[in-house]
Amino acid sequence: MDVKWLDDVLVLLEEGNMTRAAARRNITQPAFSRRIRSFEDWLGIEILERGTNRVEISAALISNEAEIRALVGRIRELRTKIAHFEPSSSTISIASQHAAVFSTFPDMALRAKHYFPAQKFRLRAGNLGDCVAMFLRGDASMLLCYESENAGPLPFGARIRRELWGKDFLVPVVGGPLRYSVKENGEVAETTPAVVYPDQSYFGEVLKANARPFGTPGFSRNSACETAFSSGIKELVLKGNGIGWLPYSMVYREIESGVLISLQAAFGMEPFKIAIYADATHEASLSILEIWKQSVR
Repeated sequence: MDVKWLDDVLVLLEEGNMTRAAARRNITQPAFSRRIRSFEDWLGIEILERGTNRVEISAALISNEAEIRALVGRIRELRTKIAHFEPSSSTISIASQHAAVFSTFPDMALRAKHYFPAQKFRLRAGNLGDCVAMFLRGDASMLLCYESENAGPLPFGARIRRELWGKDFLVPVVGGPLRYSVKENGEVAETTPAVVYPDQSYFGEVLKANARPFGTPGFSRNSACETAFSSGIKELVLKGNGIGWLPYSMVYREIESGVLISLQAAFGMEPFKIAIYADATHEASLSILEIWKQSVR
């Protein structure tokens, strides 16, 4: 279908007369009539009732004038978006684990802004399972997540592209008054309170699988609080509510300043990769992915 046929129809509706409509379209009346015929052929029905000395517009066409105008507007808007597309002017929706929103994405956003100053993001935070579901439904064109060092990529199809931003690791830390309960060898009593991850959370699953002390309810003799939100765990640990496993990128400043004490020497650390997935059909997301993959640390 030729889009100008829709413009012809709208002018005809406004004028209510073939001769005046043709004059407004700067073509002859026979040529205008042929274009209306072409539109009717495409539509499969006649929109004009043609008599010997008169032509009447069908009621069906008149009643759908608003819909035709809306369609023409959407087509023009689409044409403009395609013709003037700029990755930096789009809004990219990202499904991200809660921890990555705090620990990783701020640096990612700064790097993206360096190359695309007008770039906008819409973050949709959740647990990994929820984020994957949003990504697969098309509610987000990118997925940002932690992946266990021992785990492979998520099993997406060929339409999904994966890159790595960098690496991080969970480290057990303690703060507040509990800092003074840490022994000289870096150990703490088994009954020390802990702020733990639920077994069904992603961090909880990994910590449980590797039997990390103070990480999950089953490996803590005194679970003071249970939550899947790393940012919440950080605040609870800072106040002295218990030991907590947190991404090093989220707490390294506090460790350096002495506000938090790392228990890594006694209980180890849990390594992770920070992965970015993008829908390969979404051009703006692929442009940003190219920038982020260059930042692997």
